[in-house]
Amino acid sequence: MTTRSDGFDPTRVAHLGGRFAPVSEEVDETGLRVEGELPPELDGVYLRNGPNPRFTPIGSYLYPVDGDGMLHSVRLSEGGARYRNRFVRTPALRAEEAAGHALWGGVESLITPGPDEAGPELAHTFKNIPDINVVRHAGRLLALGESDCPFRMSPELETLGKETFGGRLPDGITAHPKTDPATGEMAVFCYALEDPCLTWAMLDRDGRVSRGPTPVAGVDEPVMIHDMALTGRFLVLLLAPAFLDLAAAMRGGSFLDWRPERGTRIALVPRDGGPVCWAHDSAFWSWHTVNAYDTPDGRVVLDYVQWPGPGIGPRPAAPGGAPHGLARAVLDPAAGSVRRELLDDARVELPRVDDRVLTGPHRRTAAAAGSGRTAGLLPGEYDALRWYDVGPAGVTARTWNAGILSVGEPVFAPVPGTADPDEGYWLTFATDRTDATSWLLVLPGADPASGPVARVRIPVRVPLGLHGTWLPTQE
Repeated sequence: MTTRSDGFDPTRVAHLGGRFAPVSEEVDETGLRVEGELPPELDGVYLRNGPNPRFTPIGSYLYPVDGDGMLHSVRLSEGGARYRNRFVRTPALRAEEAAGHALWGGVESLITPGPDEAGPELAHTFKNIPDINVVRHAGRLLALGESDCPFRMSPELETLGKETFGGRLPDGITAHPKTDPATGEMAVFCYALEDPCLTWAMLDRDGRVSRGPTPVAGVDEPVMIHDMALTGRFLVLLLAPAFLDLAAAMRGGSFLDWRPERGTRIALVPRDGGPVCWAHDSAFWSWHTVNAYDTPDGRVVLDYVQWPGPGIGPRPAAPGGAPHGLARAVLDPAAGSVRRELLDDARVELPRVDDRVLTGPHRRTAAAAGSGRTAGLLPGEYDALRWYDVGPAGVTARTWNAGILSVGEPVFAPVPGTADPDEGYWLTFATDRTDATSWLLVLPGADPASGPVARVRIPVRVPLGLHGTWLPTQE
């Protein structure tokens, strides 16, 4: 399969330059420079994944769904820090490294190599792109892509191979699985171009597939779903009208078609396998959820970041569409109804909570934010961090303006043995827009808006990217 490639100029793709520009060097360095003082109670690894093309892309490049995965890790222990980065070496990436150049085009061009270029096993196949997220579950460290098989990584970030969970999840899983901290179970979903277009599955705390791929009844067209949420009773899936159209892509059109007239559907999928509960609303898109939980009266509360459309593909959001910002949806499974409200209209994305409160009420949400003070920031680039406290009196927000730094997703690292959200630290990579140096920032949970208590100098620039995790040593 080879489609359009003429006229593609990677130098004109903004997300291949500046703070997003890929790096090719793999580095392992100890004794990193620290400004301030690293909290001695932080003992573990901060790990982040993100798009990082190994070679100059051909055909097309669409951020954030294209690009090879690269893991960046900072090990913190006894007040010191060590950095390591490694590519996620899929079979396709190994073939490109052997060739010395890109063989596969981006998802919009659908260029695939023949057997003379990539060998008979990889010829005319789609490329695995585990470049979005990284999680650890039941001892497995997994680099995750968009509804595809994850790749298992060693603690030293060497690629061990494709993970199909004993062959029981051969088509892959979401880039955003959710783990129930009470049971240790991990919920996943996978969307596909052919029937069944949407399935869900569960893994137990030991990493065994306790429920195999189960079709979500009522979904008969392929749609893109990036993230999910989990409660004690339900998987929560947002089916925005972002339809996948392979036939259009083969004709030179777009692989993703935004059809706001279709509205957005929300599926509450019972974890016990019962019938799916549906709610329908006007069109909105969400890249990322914050968290969801069940209420005593049987409803479901979902916090998420709302957009008028996905921002990729040829059809922009219609004027007057859903406003952007931090939003809340309250769903009634019995009535099939949903009530949405905007909690804050600030430019925010990449929201996180303390992972220990997932599936239950959360008190604090953190997100990357735009301060409005910096011109020229690209989509996916932020110059502030914002925290929300949710209580009976409503939602209050605090902001730390990062100044000349572009920052990423904030991840919470709790102090061992505590449950208080103030007892811990928020971690994120940041890159200086004036000299391209990168840092790991450590901000205090009790007063994050006061700014970092420590900054760790990373020996290479870390491209702005996506999702990460904190892996405490004692786990």
